Amino acid sequence: MGNIPTITKNLLIINVLAFLATLVIQSSSGIDLNNILGLHFFRASEFRIYQLVTYMFMHGGFAHLFFNMFALWMFGVVVEGVWGPRKFLFYYIACGIGAGLMQELAQFVEIYLQLNAQAPLGVGDAFIVMGQLANQLNGLTTVGASGAIYAILLAFGMIFPENKIFIFPIPIPIKAKWFVMGYAALELYQAMAGTGGNVAHLAHLGGMIFGFFMIRYWQRHPSHDFSQRRGTNAFERMKDFYEKHRQPTPESPREETRAESDWDYNARRKAEQDEVDRILDKIRKSGYDSLTREEKQRLFDQSKRQ
Repeated sequence: MGNIPTITKNLLIINVLAFLATLVIQSSSGIDLNNILGLHFFRASEFRIYQLVTYMFMHGGFAHLFFNMFALWMFGVVVEGVWGPRKFLFYYIACGIGAGLMQELAQFVEIYLQLNAQAPLGVGDAFIVMGQLANQLNGLTTVGASGAIYAILLAFGMIFPENKIFIFPIPIPIKAKWFVMGYAALELYQAMAGTGGNVAHLAHLGGMIFGFFMIRYWQRHPSHDFSQRRGTNAFERMKDFYEKHRQPTPESPREETRAESDWDYNARRKAEQDEVDRILDKIRKSGYDSLTREEKQRLFDQSKRQ
């Protein structure tokens, strides 16, 4: 995992450890962590607010864990490399919570329609009835990082829409934007048709929806997208104010030295940015795997400075 960015690597480790802990604790003591940390329906008696976060690290089986972690490794490495760790982690957690909220809403609508089919009820009355059925509703539990993973997939498609990827069993490469749109359409169809067993399709869509609006917001408000260190602008204003009001010493050779130093600094920063732009352009044209080890390290080092 040497070349995997920090947050992606930590998320992979946490999910795997959580899965192993679930198996060990279940077999040794009979305690089901998926039931404790999974996301229950909000009117169920076992619902806890922290489950909106913890459910992302629980999985229903090895296949569920494997495919989620494979997608996180495949797309998360690239997205974190471009965005940096803080922005990537915020996006991942926020979209996971958004997916959970979407699933809660979908479950509420589904139960409301079932109750209303038996006897006409207003929304308020249905809310009360659901509270009376709190113990029976404990079975509605959602686990898995799929909502956050689908948001990462969306982010990859929006960052590199023209990048071509191979997806088994499709025999030809397809552009990332079409791949993302196809998956979103498939999830919407399965959610509307009620197919796919216990897979929380609306939670998947919820992650993508939250991710889409978050990315659009960042595109329109670049200063809010974690790309700048907090306090940098205030520090620069203080520095400019100080430089404007300080009294220079006559015939001081330090002014020339400082100006020359600033010139070198700006030239170095421009060269670094040009190199990062070149690497990102290479990713857009040929994919992340086309980078050399040095280029991956350069991109990773740059993301840590953001």
